[in-house]
Amino acid sequence: MKDAFGLPQSLLVLGGTSEIALATARRLIARRTRTVWLAGRPSPALEEAAGQLRGLGADVHTVAFDALDPTSHDAVLGKVFAEGDIDMVLLAFGLLGDQARDERNPEAAVRVAQTNYTGAVSAGLVCARALQSQGHGSLVVMSSVAGERARRANFIYGSSKAGLDAFAQGLGDALHGTGVHVMVVRPGFVRTRMTADLPEAPLATTPEAVATAVELGLRRRSETVWVPGALRVVMAALRHLPRGVFRRLPI
Repeated sequence: MKDAFGLPQSLLVLGGTSEIALATARRLIARRTRTVWLAGRPSPALEEAAGQLRGLGADVHTVAFDALDPTSHDAVLGKVFAEGDIDMVLLAFGLLGDQARDERNPEAAVRVAQTNYTGAVSAGLVCARALQSQGHGSLVVMSSVAGERARRANFIYGSSKAGLDAFAQGLGDALHGTGVHVMVVRPGFVRTRMTADLPEAPLATTPEAVATAVELGLRRRSETVWVPGALRVVMAALRHLPRGVFRRLPI
């Protein structure tokens, strides 16, 4: 069960090799978390991540999970919940894609959309139902500021995150009063392997900073967390710019 400050004893990570997710898991293990499930495609990287978390003292399990196979989600995730209550689910899988390539290759663009949105809707609903059956738990969804307003530079990725963000907010409203807490996390540019080849954006942050913000959000039972917090004001301004002006910005 979660403690009085909202921190979990048990954690299920969807996207078990995500640098942000692993930074969050490390931080939670240092506080209270003792059991971790890392769900992702079987790979040496997944096993290495599990080994690192075991080294911190957690009981860590891996489970084969494919965001692009929604028909398997109910069975795969159901087995995890059958092992015991899960205090927190961290939905952290995602695909950035390559905007220029994906515009020329609709199949690649669809893969980004299916991973970031369709797969998340499926897994999110399965986990939400299980958490509701428990009567407690948190579902933390890694969204992005890119979903706040589609930009020319990454509108395929941004549109998929916009859909995910809207879904997670609606799911949070649907679960209000059930004992299940849904928290949407909106990081800006995060320095990870996924963004290593991209020019760094203003207000860039780190996986560790996102992890810190997640912990604080859990303690406060926040519904939306921006990382860094200044992005809330920046995106509020950008969201309301006239489209003709927004289109000419070098972003």
